[in-house]
Parts: sequence; structure tokens; C-alpha cells
Amino acid sequence: MTSASLEAARELLREFPVVDGHNDLPWALRAQVRYDLDARDIAGHQGAHLHTDIPRLREGGVGAQFWSVFVRSDYAGDKAVSATLEQIDCVRQLLARYPADLRPALTAADMEAARAEGRIASLMGAEGGHSIADSLATLRGLYALGVRYMTLTHNDNIAWADSATDEPGVGGLSAFGREVVREMNREGMLVDLSHVAATTMRDALDTSTAPVIFSHSSSRAVCDHPRNIPDDVLERLPGNGGVAMVTFVPKFVLQAAVDWTLAADENMRAHGFHHLDTTAEAMKVHRAFEETTPRPIATVSTVADHLDHMREIVGVDHLGIGGDYDGTAFTPDGLNDVSGYPNLIAELLDRGWSRADLAKLTWQNAVRVLGAAEDVARDLRATRGPSNATIEQLDG
Repeated sequence: MTSASLEAARELLREFPVVDGHNDLPWALRAQVRYDLDARDIAGHQGAHLHTDIPRLREGGVGAQFWSVFVRSDYAGDKAVSATLEQIDCVRQLLARYPADLRPALTAADMEAARAEGRIASLMGAEGGHSIADSLATLRGLYALGVRYMTLTHNDNIAWADSATDEPGVGGLSAFGREVVREMNREGMLVDLSHVAATTMRDALDTSTAPVIFSHSSSRAVCDHPRNIPDDVLERLPGNGGVAMVTFVPKFVLQAAVDWTLAADENMRAHGFHHLDTTAEAMKVHRAFEETTPRPIATVSTVADHLDHMREIVGVDHLGIGGDYDGTAFTPDGLNDVSGYPNLIAELLDRGWSRADLAKLTWQNAVRVLGAAEDVARDLRATRGPSNATIEQLDG
């Protein structure tokens, strides 16, 4: 990228900042310091510990962030619900601690208000349907607490939905799973199809009357990993109105990194760590493995290749960005942390993306989708009340 394109990227982001679909800072704060915000004061640089802090969000041109209130998919039932509530509480603590920089946001209008104020709109997304413990009332409770999307699964199947990285279970969505989608539509909670099996993606698109999102997924045609989106699913987004938010995780964007990651994950398990563990002790194991088995390196160009392909398939109106910072051990060169977004925008400018295209990618598409979900919910609430169906009633 040229210095001129980098400056043009920064200028664009001043007007149309990045809406990032997925950041795992709350889980990193839980894992590293058990929510001790004095120990990880993101008002200052935390580069030795985190991908994310306020100075680097500002440097990166981030104007809105969906903070993931993720809990691991081996948490179940009441444990998953209570841990999700703790994650929500973490986000609320961050908002209370840094009001000059982070603005609570529940609606598309709130996002625009934050942009006008020069603050970072802060929204929440739950990552995995295990967070509701098979309860539509719990789903509504999360919405009432501010959660504005839910990823239907994480890495493991749940009783009513299949994950991309598990063996087929119910074959996509069960009857209760489709009821979950309908209730999300009624609430105004975006249906997030990252992490789910392609069968689940298709069932959700068949069921949802509101736009869906992929909060952090890239193209399966460019990198053949089950976490990515097949072209036939991408082709359905214009009819649905949804947005696919490209992720930066090397093992999802670089084919050479897929095999390396399988071996690295097995090494983590052999040393007694969960493969997603990013604590200091776990990272020592990762680094030792990398010294003996060099890691394939993704770059800004690698991510741009995904966006170029996805634009060909689905059009620029249905693309966004979801970096997955602080939820991955490794990041691409040039996208090392949340300060790196201008490098991606500069690369796309050099590839011929217009300013209007990039304004849609960074800001406009994501804001539009949340507003459209609100409109659908308003209409649905006028015609029917909340569902009290249970998984036992619908799935037997």
C-alpha cells in the first residue's frame, strides 16, 4: 500500500468509521484478570496483553464495536447463563468506566448518535445458543440487557442447531431452533450465522424474516475451512438483506494455516490447555510450538482477497468487518491489533474499491442491518406475542 492510500484510508475512517462485528475483549479480561479493570486499564496501551485498548481503537478508526459476551461451549445450562451475565456485566463496567470514549448503543440510531459525538458505539453480541439454555424467556432476557445479536452455535453442536466444527446432529436447525430464530426476529436480535454448519445457515435463511449477519466469517471458496461461508449461502444474502463480516483469523483466511492450526491445537490439548486458551501460560506453549514449527503468515492482502471474492459473489452492500480480536492467538501481519483497520482500507483502495464502496463496508451496511431488524421486530410485535414454546414441546 502507498502512503497516499493509507492517508486516504484514515480520512475515510474519520467520516465512516469501522463497525466491527466481533471482539472478545470481555472474555480476555475474564481469562486474564477475572475482570480486574485496574489490572488491564484499556485507557492506556495494553499491547503486551491484549489486541484491544482505547488508544488503538482510536488509531484504527473504530466507530462501533460489537463486544462479544462469549462463554465457552463446554459451559452448559445454568453455568452458561450465569457466565454470560458476568460477561454482560463486564461490558457494562467498561461503559461506566470510559464514558468519554465508549457510548452504550442499542439501536441503529444510537450508533449514528455515537458517530456524531465522536464516541465508539458499544453493542453486545452473545456467541453461542448455549447461552440461553434452551429457554426463549432467557433469550428475551438477554435482549432486555442489551444483547443485539446471538451466534446460534459456537464450536460445538447444541440440542437445536449444528455447528460448523462438530459432527452433524439435527441436520441444521430443529423445530425449536427455527422457533429461536423467529423469536429473535420478534425481539429485534440479529441472527448471527458465524460458527454454524452450512445446513444451519440455510435453515436460518429459510426461517428468518429479518436480515442475518455473519459477525466474523470469511469465504470458503478462498479458504476451505468449515467456519467460512460457502458461495451458495453468500448468494442468498441480497434476498435476505444481511451482511457477511469478514474475519482476520489466519486459520480461517489462509489455507496453509489450516493444517498448521490443527497441529497447534492438538499440541495445546496435549499440554493440558483448551485450544482457545490465550492466557500467558497457554501462549508460552503456543510460542514453543511455533519455534519448532513455523507458523504460516497471513497478511492484509490475504484478507483483501476474501473481500474481493465475496464482493463478486454478493455485492458490496452485503459486506462488513469482524476482526475477532482478543479471541484468537494470532493475527495477520498489518492487522496485528485493532489499530490495523486503515491498512486494510488502504489495500482495498489500491485494488480499486471506491470511497462509496468502503463507506458501506466500514459503516453503512452494519447500521442498515440493525435498523432493518428493528423494523421487522416492530411489525412482528404488533401481530403476535412472545413465544413460550419449549424444546420438549417442539423437538420431543
